[in-house]
Amino acid sequence: AEECKNPQRDMPIGILGTLAVCSVLYIGVAIVLTGIAPWRTLNNAAPVVGALKSLNMNTLWKWVDIGALGGMISSLLVFQYGQARVWFAMSRDGLLPALFSKVHPRYKTPHVSTWIAGLAVGIPAGVWDVGTFADLSNIGTLFAFAVVSAGVLVLRRTQPNRKRGFTVPLGPLFPLLAIASCLILMLALPLETWIRFFGWSAVGLIIYFAFGKKNSALARQDQAN
Repeated sequence: AEECKNPQRDMPIGILGTLAVCSVLYIGVAIVLTGIAPWRTLNNAAPVVGALKSLNMNTLWKWVDIGALGGMISSLLVFQYGQARVWFAMSRDGLLPALFSKVHPRYKTPHVSTWIAGLAVGIPAGVWDVGTFADLSNIGTLFAFAVVSAGVLVLRRTQPNRKRGFTVPLGPLFPLLAIASCLILMLALPLETWIRFFGWSAVGLIIYFAFGKKNSALARQDQAN
């Protein structure tokens, strides 16, 4: 949001526009795939490539495979970019040590957070299998979405007069649907993923109560008042 000229306007347009375009494309691809190949044969990690192979489109499926690899790389870069800035913002608010909010003197980027995020992702990715790593990433992302949706409900009730750049339409309906959808998807994940999730959540709570709670900007503001 800090890189936008007008985040109150640009962020909702960007997020909702991206969701709309991706939804149309995914639905279109699903319709086409079920038209060219039996749906029972599409239950694999690369259904588009599998469908093209069944039609003997050897050149096309190779290009699709290359495109998929490129898409994975871009997704990883976006994740790394976003995670580093999340830690940077948390450190600036006092929830994490000041080390995470250090800015490179030349490039003006949060280089420490970027390096830590890279190591935190790269090392487990080299140890765990892809499925385990993907499940843990999924449950963390879904939980974050559910917490944000719950935050919308809480802020609507506790701070009804607060000035907002964007207001979620239809009151509590969308946040409740989002929470329910996230919980349903989380329940579909294996037990081992839940155990790892609770373990990392416990680590996060320890950091919060041991350091973040008393050093946060909100705590300092309350002490000043």
